[in-house]
Formats: sequence, C-alpha cells, structure tokens
Amino acid sequence: MNILINDGISQSGENALKEAGFVLFQDKVEQDHLIDFMNENQIDVILVRSATKVRKDLIDAVPSLKLIGRGGVGLDNIDVDYAKEKGIYVINTPGASSISVAELVFAHLFGMARGLHDSNRNMPLEGDTKFNDLKKSYAKSVELKGKVLGVIGLGRIGREVASIGIGLGMHVMGVDRSDTDGIKTIRFKLFNGEEVPYKIEVKSIEEVLKLADFVTLHIPSQSDYIIGKEQLDSMKDGAFLVNASRGGVVDEKALVDALESGKLTAAALDVFENEPKPEIQLLMNPKLSLSPHIGGSTVEAQERIGTELAEQICELLKVEV
Repeated sequence: MNILINDGISQSGENALKEAGFVLFQDKVEQDHLIDFMNENQIDVILVRSATKVRKDLIDAVPSLKLIGRGGVGLDNIDVDYAKEKGIYVINTPGASSISVAELVFAHLFGMARGLHDSNRNMPLEGDTKFNDLKKSYAKSVELKGKVLGVIGLGRIGREVASIGIGLGMHVMGVDRSDTDGIKTIRFKLFNGEEVPYKIEVKSIEEVLKLADFVTLHIPSQSDYIIGKEQLDSMKDGAFLVNASRGGVVDEKALVDALESGKLTAAALDVFENEPKPEIQLLMNPKLSLSPHIGGSTVEAQERIGTELAEQICELLKVEV
C-alpha cells in the first residue's frame, strides 16, 4: 500500500510504516496538484497536518483512498463525515501534542507577565543606550502565582493547562461545554508518574471572563467568534488572553482595539484568522506575543504523533509492525 506523507512525520513513525511494508511518498505536493499526484501513484493513505486540506472533491476524485490521517488534534481541514460515508477511515492523534501546547501557553503567559515579548524586541534596539529606561518600564511585571487562570475548554489540552496552572499555585477556573456550574477533577501529574486528583470550579464563560486575570482558549474551530468585542469588554481590566487553539475563535480586530485601549495588558496568538499571512497590525503590535502555529511542534510531540499514526494505520489496515 502507498502512503503520501504530505506534511511530514517523525523518523519513528516513518520507520514503523516502512517495517510494516508500506511504500512512502514524502513529496510536499501542493494542494492544486494533490489529486493528480495521488491518482498517478495510487495513494491508499494520506497523512496531513493543518496545511493540507482533504475535501469532498479530493475524496471523490481519488478512488484508491482508504485512510486519511491527521497528525494533531483538529480535523477541520478534512471533510470527516463525508469521508466516513464513503467508507474511508479518518484518524488523528488528539493526545499526542497536549503537553506541548500547554507548555507553549505558559511560555506566552510567563513572557507577557514579565514583558519579555516586548523587551526581547527593545533590548537589541535600545539596550545599550536606554538600559535604565527599559529597566524601569518593565518594573511593573506581575506573577502568575495566586492569580485566576480561566481555561476555556477542558479537553485534553485544557486539562494539561489547568494542571500546570495548579502546580504554579494559580486559582484555576474552567469552562466546559458539558457543565456550566460545578466541579471537575483534574489529574495533577507528578514527575514520577503519580497522579493527584485536584478539583477545579467549572463556570459559565461569562463568569470566567469577569473573574480571570489570565484567559486561555482550548476549543475546536467555530462558525463564529467565541471572543468578540462584547466578551473582551466583559473581561477584567488589565487581563491577559492567549489563543493557541484555532484561528477564527477570537475577533482579531476587536482584540487589537482592546489592547490599544488598555482594556487588556497583553495577548498571545499562536493561531490566526489568516494563516499563513497574519494581518500586519497583529505582527507589529507591541502588546502581542506571537508564534507561528507551533503548539504541537516539539520533538517529543512529533515522535508521539508519528508513532500513534503508524500504530493506528497498521491496526486499521491489518498489517503487522
């Protein structure tokens, strides 16, 4: 069987697939040429990340296709229901990158709380001439310990974020679509593999936005904004916001307005409405901490993703590793 690995895979995943007898194609095929390439090479399996789209037209045009694999969590770039109707397997790796995304969230949170996202821009430019001025301007930093962390979405990634927040001594509140008023138990993971149960409050998104000093989003792609002008206006003055989930869940124009008015102290974006060409007003805003959609892009996460994909493919297509 032939596999097109269009957005890359770890060496461990590649080795496992080769050992199972699959023929691998690792060309990066542009979207417009994907159908022709897959038909010419009789591709049975296509593996993608977020860049490549597998829509109805491709599914209909490639009769050899048996399985679509997504390295990561979201499946919004794949017409999942239609593929399944056609008898095509659709798989992903929802847990493989949870820790990586959660750690990136806190990289942004720590950076914003101490002004590092801004000082890293200014020190190379003015560190030699305005050192004391810069020192004074970043002297009003805040600590995370003791602050309220609002986690919107308590799936795998949201729970990892909550766990780290608990470990830092933050007061964690969650928003969960299945429960708007109650308690949820988070498994706080220790270095030696032990897990300690910890209960966090679950509230409505309106309550969390009003109470949280730091808000982080962990929700799937939506048809409309989850955080728009109304929601930003309801947040605590001086709060911080992180979106490392999906572009389009935050109204970026309203976000810039909230930053420029001083409503929010700072915000962080790992995902954007217009990828791979984010709006210039976002890229140039000194109150934004930015990264290029790298939530799951760690060596460890890629190893887990590759291994999990290979295991699922071998199981579903009934071959031995």
